[in-house]
Amino acid sequence: MKTLLTALASTLMLLGSAATFAASTVDLTVKGLIVPSACTPSLSSGGVIDHGKISAKDLRPDNPTNIGTHVMTMAVICDSAIQFALHSIDNRTGTSLRPSDFGLGLINGNQKLGWFQLTLRNPIADGVAVQPIASFNGKDNWYSEKFWDSGLYMSVATMDDATQPVAVKELMVDLEVSTSIARTDGLDLSNEVTLDGSATLEVKYL
Repeated sequence: MKTLLTALASTLMLLGSAATFAASTVDLTVKGLIVPSACTPSLSSGGVIDHGKISAKDLRPDNPTNIGTHVMTMAVICDSAIQFALHSIDNRTGTSLRPSDFGLGLINGNQKLGWFQLTLRNPIADGVAVQPIASFNGKDNWYSEKFWDSGLYMSVATMDDATQPVAVKELMVDLEVSTSIARTDGLDLSNEVTLDGSATLEVKYL
């Protein structure tokens, strides 16, 4: 009986060791695709919007104040026609009162100064009018959209099908930038305050 128990214990130990060994490994997979084409984005005016000096007295204490809307030309030039998306990154994340828009920085480290909003208008792909489309992940579920929220992937599609990005060699689009300052009754404007909005717009190949 003792011999049987010893053999059984040994068997259980071996099974336990096998299970432990199986659970101690994991696979790592590296995937990707090298594409032959490259795309270069550019913005008119060097990508800079300067609102100049704004008097605090011209800002509304009880509601946000829109201090201006500017239109820039955005171009994306590729070596050959290819499907791509444009992805936006808010470099002042967490400073906008509206999470979908881009922040303008903080006053005294905790007061959210305001935000700016991006809108794509009149896109032309290789000389043909197209429509702006968006996706949350840049892979699927594309839908017609002109407002470019922070973190959203934007592309273009034919006018009759918003579900599929088209391959483009040269894209020209008007980028509308609308800037607003938060209601001032919660802001310390006793000293000069710098608008510090910044976003990175990057090309992602599909």
